[in-house]
Amino acid sequence: MRLAAVLAAILLTTAPAAAQTAAPPTAPVQTVEPVFYGYEVVRTRPHDRDAFTQGLVYVDGVLFESTGRAPSTIRRVRLDDGVVQQRIDLPSDLFGEGLTEVDGRLITLTWKNGKGFVWNAADLTRIDEFPLQGEGWGVTDDGSRLIVSDGTPFLRFLDPVTKAETGRVQVTFRDRPLPRLNELEWIDGEVWANVWMQDAIVRIDPSTGIVTGVIDLAGLMPDRAGMEPLDDVLNGIAWDPEGRRLFVTGKHWPTLFEIRVVAPGS
Repeated sequence: MRLAAVLAAILLTTAPAAAQTAAPPTAPVQTVEPVFYGYEVVRTRPHDRDAFTQGLVYVDGVLFESTGRAPSTIRRVRLDDGVVQQRIDLPSDLFGEGLTEVDGRLITLTWKNGKGFVWNAADLTRIDEFPLQGEGWGVTDDGSRLIVSDGTPFLRFLDPVTKAETGRVQVTFRDRPLPRLNELEWIDGEVWANVWMQDAIVRIDPSTGIVTGVIDLAGLMPDRAGMEPLDDVLNGIAWDPEGRRLFVTGKHWPTLFEIRVVAPGS
């Protein structure tokens, strides 16, 4: 299978140094063969091509989005037409990364700046700043913990109040560590993660780190004329738990896709 071969190639690359010095992983108790899913496009909506998308979250009918590069931004986006209703620019020395929402507050990360921020979701005013160990990539939450990716095969669990690390798990695909985990979303008890530079979302069991499923999104954005192949990649997952809707997009993509995951054989 094409995607399985791509992920296998990722496993052969050298993981970042942070992964080599991290705490010993919890070993999976058994090999789990992941399920490979397809997709159907339910609806498309406009997306700002200037957005170098790093984090995406759906809250009560509104999309919030964080972007990278300079200036990195925090945005409130109208879902149906992609209009940016409010935008906060970060200082030019900060590179914005992942985003999640907890109890009316947005949590955002920075890439190599060693800090994260807390924002009021109602008006995007900055409430707090906190130190962040290592690189910041993606962030989501499970209702009691923040879950952070940093480019290594590890997901780190943080206390949502103190932001102190309370644990970590190594993510494995067919018993091999899987690096380049990027934007994250918590969906029905699983962590769904983009794999940087791949048209794929992996479904991760947060208790073991095992990749139990892979959603192959090849062909989702077939026309990439004028895009940078190494930069303008799939990134951005938002879940509407009430409407059971899944939204995905990419960096500098002109389209936000609402998709339905299709099980093999369907």
